[in-house]
Amino acid sequence: MTKDSEVVHGFPHLDTVQRAITALHRRLSPDGLLAYASSVLLADVAFADGDDLHLGAQAVAQTLVNHLRLPDARMVVSFREMRHAATVELTAGPEYFIELNDRFRRHRRDVGAALAHEITHVWLHRLDLSFPGTHDNEILTDTVTTYLGAGWLLLDAFREDRLSSQKLGYLTPEEFGYVLAKRALFLHEDPSTWFTSPQGYTAYTKGRAQALREARQPPLTTAGWTARHRYAKDRRQALEHGPTSGPSGDPSSYVFEPGPQGLRVSFPCPTCHQRIRLPVRGHTRARCGLCRSILECDT
Repeated sequence: MTKDSEVVHGFPHLDTVQRAITALHRRLSPDGLLAYASSVLLADVAFADGDDLHLGAQAVAQTLVNHLRLPDARMVVSFREMRHAATVELTAGPEYFIELNDRFRRHRRDVGAALAHEITHVWLHRLDLSFPGTHDNEILTDTVTTYLGAGWLLLDAFREDRLSSQKLGYLTPEEFGYVLAKRALFLHEDPSTWFTSPQGYTAYTKGRAQALREARQPPLTTAGWTARHRYAKDRRQALEHGPTSGPSGDPSSYVFEPGPQGLRVSFPCPTCHQRIRLPVRGHTRARCGLCRSILECDT
């Protein structure tokens, strides 16, 4: 959780987020990801102020366990004063102990968001999927939580006004929006009507704009005229003077490189970010070997 002055915006962790999306696609097949095609809805993780706090939190945890397909995992939820929003003890299971910040006693609408992150830690622990370093591993957890249909709750928990703010998770609000948009494009979902937080919805639109820009980059045929013109110039230079990187050497952009049968272009799949390599020979329909996306390209 952060105070108003500590909220970071933009896309400072974009490279790690993209690596996390690739890692998730590698661990789960496209069919495996389709099992998470339905997101958790706010009503699924809601309980009233008049309900028993601990029973309500346990019920929300069970909903998220079921959503993440962890049928043999049991979450024991408690509350205490702490600096962070929540923590989970990762053990061999099947019982896992989750502690939530005491403030959630009074802010029950965000209990589901806090639990979603912690239970995804268990999901990743069970699959032995992790990144080196605590910070990158937390970015992985937020990304996976969102991509599997529960992390939009974390974005909806982002609220700002003139006097205070609340943000859960390690991604910026715009990065949460970006991952949510990536999921929506892959699974043909429209989360735009779900938000109760105006600030969360605004962050989603900014993240979606970034995701759509990536889906309109050369050599994809959806690229705009300016980008196509730049690509043609870089291609001509590569043909005349040898392989070169894309605009400004951006590693997330296209790169020209030598291939076994002449020049080829390497670029990230707009869905899963695995790099695709194609010969430079005009219009080509390519299929990503990882996420199976069909891409219309003009190389």
